[in-house]
Amino acid sequence: MAQFAVYLNTNESSRKMYPYLLDVQSPLLDSLDTRIVIPLAQKALFRNREIKYLTPSLTIKGVAYLVLTPQMAAIHKKNLGDFVQDCSHARQDILASIDFLITGF
Repeated sequence: MAQFAVYLNTNESSRKMYPYLLDVQSPLLDSLDTRIVIPLAQKALFRNREIKYLTPSLTIKGVAYLVLTPQMAAIHKKNLGDFVQDCSHARQDILASIDFLITGF
């Protein structure tokens, strides 16, 4: 599995709010049954509630989404839906948001 890949959210109870999941786990750990993911939600739903450095923005199919780093979680990899797109171009911002969540810097 590719780090920084975006997948469809297959969870019926959360996919309306969070249609996509961003896989942030290292591919060195592909043998694990779980993946660390961050949900993505439409930026338009979070007007003026973005947190600089913590919730970077990604564009998926022409729509802006926030990376909701504070909601990062582990899920079973069988619960990842179809691959949508690669976001490795935003690697630095994504890793910075995780670092900010953990260290505050």
